[in-house]
Parts: sequence; structure tokens; C-alpha cells
Amino acid sequence: MPGIDKLPIEETLEDSPQTRSLLGVFEEDAAAVSSYFSQIFKAMQRIYDAQNELSAATHLTSKLLKDYEKQRFPLGGDDEVMSSTLQQFAKVIDELSSCHAVLSTQLADAMMFPITQFKERDLKEILTLKEVFQIASDDYDVAINRYSRLSKRKENEKVKSEVMEDVYTSRKKQHQTMMHYFTVLNTLQYKKKMTLLEPLLGYMQAQISFFKLGSENLTQQWEDFLTNIGTSVQNVRREMDSEVETMQQTILDMEQASDPLYMPDPDPNKIPVNRNLTRKAGYLNRRNKTGLVSSTWDRQYFFTQGGNLMSQSRGAVAGGLVLDIDNCSVMAVDCEDRRFCFQITSFDGKKAVILQADSRKDCEEWIATINNISKRIYLSENPEETAARVNQSALEAVTPSPSFQQRHESFRPNTQGRPRTARSGSQCSAGSDSPALSSLSLDSLVAPDTPIQFDIISPVSEEHASQAKSGAQGRTNPFGEFEGSQSEEREDSILHQLFIVRFLGSMEVKATENADVIYETMRQILAARAIHNIFRMTESHLLVTCDCLKLIDPQTQVTRLRFPLSSVVLCATHQENKRLFGFVLQTAGGRVDGRPVTVCYVFESNNDGEKICDSVGLAKQIAVHSEMDRKATQKQRDLEKVKEKQKEELNKQKQIEKDLEEQSRLIAASSRPNPPTADGQLVVG
Repeated sequence: MPGIDKLPIEETLEDSPQTRSLLGVFEEDAAAVSSYFSQIFKAMQRIYDAQNELSAATHLTSKLLKDYEKQRFPLGGDDEVMSSTLQQFAKVIDELSSCHAVLSTQLADAMMFPITQFKERDLKEILTLKEVFQIASDDYDVAINRYSRLSKRKENEKVKSEVMEDVYTSRKKQHQTMMHYFTVLNTLQYKKKMTLLEPLLGYMQAQISFFKLGSENLTQQWEDFLTNIGTSVQNVRREMDSEVETMQQTILDMEQASDPLYMPDPDPNKIPVNRNLTRKAGYLNRRNKTGLVSSTWDRQYFFTQGGNLMSQSRGAVAGGLVLDIDNCSVMAVDCEDRRFCFQITSFDGKKAVILQADSRKDCEEWIATINNISKRIYLSENPEETAARVNQSALEAVTPSPSFQQRHESFRPNTQGRPRTARSGSQCSAGSDSPALSSLSLDSLVAPDTPIQFDIISPVSEEHASQAKSGAQGRTNPFGEFEGSQSEEREDSILHQLFIVRFLGSMEVKATENADVIYETMRQILAARAIHNIFRMTESHLLVTCDCLKLIDPQTQVTRLRFPLSSVVLCATHQENKRLFGFVLQTAGGRVDGRPVTVCYVFESNNDGEKICDSVGLAKQIAVHSEMDRKATQKQRDLEKVKEKQKEELNKQKQIEKDLEEQSRLIAASSRPNPPTADGQLVVG
């Protein structure tokens, strides 16, 4: 059915962590459905109880009205009109009471029955199957652990037979239980829709038949709507029946096809060994030394990814690197009293891993697969065809292990007239058949002769010394960042998002036009970490604001690094592993060959790297809009200042004109002759 994800019944036998993780999502959905439908059930139960109460109350009212004429009121006399009127009311209310009783019956059948059946039968069936599946899974884990500890001595054939029979029985029980459990969870996606729609459909139909509301057109509209709903429910039911039939057939096919695979050590004549694989996954036991002679075995899910061997616990979200198996050596080993063991040794011989398979066939396939990967066959266009041509059929395959110096020299590009650079050693992960072409492409993206920085060197202590010597002068930290006169971000920043990240490395790059430079930097840094066995990563808190990006120490809350947002020119995630992301930074320091120094930083996050890149992009958009608003505000302020200045100039001009008029009036008054007084004297003004 479109929009409904299904649990893959075909993958129940493998029982991989991915399948268990998907099963956990469906179990969470089932729990949410159970919680929600419990509330719906309570609400509908209240409707049903209220309707029953209304029916009983209506019947009681009709009965009391009929008994009116039998009452003897001290102040009341015989009132035949009132009694007759109440009898008519009692007759109508009695008919309404019958209608309410019919409505209660309809609600019980059409509304309460489907949801009660879903709650008491379907949801309880899921809980029961969940418990049975957990018991079967635990029984299988106990049986396979007991089988893994079997001795190689032949006198234990009886015990061996019992243990193998126990593994067969428990594995078959777990597989069958898991397939039925998956079927019930898949069916739940259909039943929850029907169980939600059918009671509502019954409720609405019962109400319409009781009230007879509305005009004929409105009734026709409701009938059409309910008819459509009924048709939809029938379609879902038919689709569910078809899907259940398909899943049942799949279970039958899987049971028939998987029966030989229940045995932990199948007959190689029935199931031949495939020696042409370049990818493989499955559960293995890994030996961990706990002392000089003591060791423990841990069962984990192992899988190959390119030239790396990865492992993942059943409850883990993602896998971790175990060993770089490019140019490694692999061989079957005789390991204490354990069978089907093989050892993988790194190309430089510094690290070795001993693993145990469940069967001889599985052991030989793992050895052949790792041997093919060690020869770098997986980089060809048709890996399995290439492996079929070059791989010899051998039960124990050993690949020569060249020295570290030989491997380093073999990966150097063969270019004339050009000195060897430090970048050539990390090109081994590219898998290109043309070293000169790889070198040309590399030089167009990253800067040659540039070391890779694998750790964060916090410049906090250096800042104090630099400030003491040069005052407010800036400096450039080991990452090429300019620090000193940078201003702190505003406290009222709109965006504040915090992410947990781990620093993988940084290196100087050339190009900043597209995300290829980030992909190439990720490849260089991961390859260099694998070559030099560098697995330690510095965890920090990445704070994204509208002004800058900050790397903060989670323990001391001290800012390790600060990147101005304006200098971040590019941000992207890994094409396959979305937890890896990086960004390119144009530093404010010196310039090389007329261009700014550009550094690419690579991180691993707990979240999806795309969310972090989206946050950085959002911060830059907010910063751009804020800058535009700031410029618009500043322009408005400048216009107001100009208007104010013009107003002041105009006032000054008016004052000057007024002063000139006053002076002109005084001069004119002083130039007129003074009139004589009565005694003939002149009055001086």
C-alpha cells in the first residue's frame, strides 16, 4: 500500500542490525498506536455509556409521565387536559426511547465492537509475539554461544550433535517467530486505518439514521460521503487481504529456502563456497586479549566497506573501523580450542585481528573476500568478474604484506621533473589506475606540500602572550585564522544552534568553486588517518550564530576556535556518510601568490551533517539580511541627519536675515534729524 513501509521478511534470516533497527521503529509505531487507540477507546466508551444513560433516562421520563394520572397531589385536582397532554408526550418520548435503544445497539455493534476487537485481539497479539520473539532470540544467542565454544576433540561428538541440534531448533524457531512477528507488524499498518475509520463510520451512520437531520440534499451528501468512506474501507480490506496472502506465501517460500541455512555448519557440497566476493557481511566472534594468556570473545556484526573492515554491535547506530584491509594479509589460523578462525594482519604488520566464523564455508568466504579486497579488486568496474579471473581456488589464502616504505613508494605518482610531495602518500585511497591523472586532479583542488592537521591546537594560551607583547596587534593561529582584533558576536544574535562534532583534520586547499574540494579533502584526511593508525578525535561543541562559528570545549566551555561567518565560503556533507561534513574557510591572514589562504576543515557529527550545513546557510542568509537592514537603517539615519543639517542651515539663514533687518532699522533710525523741544533744545536720541 503506498505510504506504508514494510518490514522485509526476506531479511529475517540474516537478522542484521539494520533489520533490528527497522524493527525497533515498527515497535515504537506499534506502541504509539496502542497508546493512541487506548485514548480513542476511552472516548468512544464514554459516548456509548452516555447513549445508554440517555436511553435509560428517556425511558424513565416516559414512565413517569404515564404515571402522572396516578399521582395524588394534595393541592391538585383531576385535570384531564394535563393528563391527556402528558400521555401524548409520554407516547412520543416512549418512541424516542425506543429509537435511543436502537441507537445504543447500533453503537455497540458498529462503533464499539471493531475498536474493542482491535484492542483486545490485535494489540495483545503483537505484545505476545514480541515476547515470544524475544525468548526465541535469547534462546538462539545462548545456543550459538554454546556452539561457538565447542571443542575440536572428536570424543565430544555426542555433545556436538546435541549442540548443533539445539542451534538448528532455536534458529528455526527464531526465524519463524520473526517472520510471523514482521507479518503482524506490517498488517498493523492496515488495521489501524480500518479500526479508526470503521467505528467513526458506524457512529455517523447510526446518528444519521436516528436524527434524520437536514434536507434531502444534505442527507444525500452525507450518504455519498459515507458511501465513499465505506468503499475506501472495503478497498483497504481487500488490499490488506492481498498483502497478507503475499506475506504468507513469502513465509512459506522463505521457510523452504532457508531450512538448509538453519544449520550453523552447512554441507559445502549443497551450498558451495563463493570465492569471488568483494563485499561481505555477517556475524563473527572477535578475540580480545585480557591478559598475557587470557582472552575473551565478543560477537559482533562485521561488514566490508570499500577497503575497510567495519564492525557494529547489535544495538549500535553505526559501525566503526576495525582495520584497513588494503594490502593486508589474511590466513586461517589454529586458535586454541576454537574452530573456523582466521587472522587479518595490516599491511605494516603492526595490527592483527583474530576472528571466528560460524562455519567452514563462512570462514573460507571471509578469507577469499578479504584477499580480493587486499588486492584492490573492488576498485575495478566488474569486481566479481575480475576476482573470478585472478583468484585461485584455495581454502587458505595469504596475501604478501609489503613494508610501509614499499607501500609508500608504490603509491607515489610517476611524474618527471617534479619533486616528491607529502601528498602522494595519501593517494592510496583514491583507487585510480592513473597516478599522473590523480596527481593533476589533486593539485587542482588541494595545495601540495601542505601537512594535515589532525588535532585542534587551542590558541587561548598564545593569545595572552601575544597581547602582552604586541598589545592589540592581531596574529595568525596554526590553522591560519586571524585573531586579535576580531569582535565578539552580538549577544542578541537571532540564531544559536549547538551541535556535537569531532574534529577529523584540516588542510590547505586551492579551489573553492564547488564541493569537490571538500570531498577530496575528506578522502585525503581519512586515508591519512587509516595509514598512520590515527583514531583519536577531539570532541567539541559547534555553535552556529549569525556572526561566526565557534568550537567550544565541552568541559571548560572555553572557545577553542572562532571562524567569522563571512569567511566561510563553502559547506558540504559527504556523499555517502552524511555524518561527515566540512567547510572551506578563507582566512584573514596573509596571501599566497596573490590569493587568500584557504583551509578546509573536516568534522564528524552525531547528527546529520546536512542539518549543520543548512544551519550555516541559514546563518549566512540571516547575516546578509541583517546587513541589508543595517545599511538601510544607516542610510535612513544619514538622510535624517542631512535633513536636520539643512533645517539648521535654514534657521541660521533666517536668523542672519533677521539680524540684518534689525541693523538696517537701527541705521535708518539713527540717520534721521532729531526734532527741537519747546525750549528750543535738541533731543539727542
